[in-house]
Amino acid sequence: MRVEPYLFFNGRCEEALDFYKQALGAEVTMLMRMNEGPEPHPPDAGQKITHATLRIGETSVMLSDGNSATPASFQGFSLSIGVSDAAQAERIFTALGQGGQVQMPLGKTFFSPCFGMVADRFGVGWMIIVAP
Repeated sequence: MRVEPYLFFNGRCEEALDFYKQALGAEVTMLMRMNEGPEPHPPDAGQKITHATLRIGETSVMLSDGNSATPASFQGFSLSIGVSDAAQAERIFTALGQGGQVQMPLGKTFFSPCFGMVADRFGVGWMIIVAP
């Protein structure tokens, strides 16, 4: 058994894929557009993404445009990335923070030599941590 996050970007999935490839070195391992699936699909679906899988390090994260017209809302959770050193933490934290909002600056805490929290430009919360 494993648990994998599935994030719905409501029309911004393509942008999110490109951003995470650049910011995290993520690899798209699967991508299906709505117009490639079985009929019927909404007439305005076009090139929207019905399903994509990103490989980030050793983890898979699934993404979709979804079928909602409301903005994406990522509340009540964060994705945590464990890295090996402060330099890697800084690089990832800075990349994810471009166009986003720092929630807790990267720094030393009682539980980690380097930890920080940031919401990216889509509102997805990330925690970056170097293991003690």
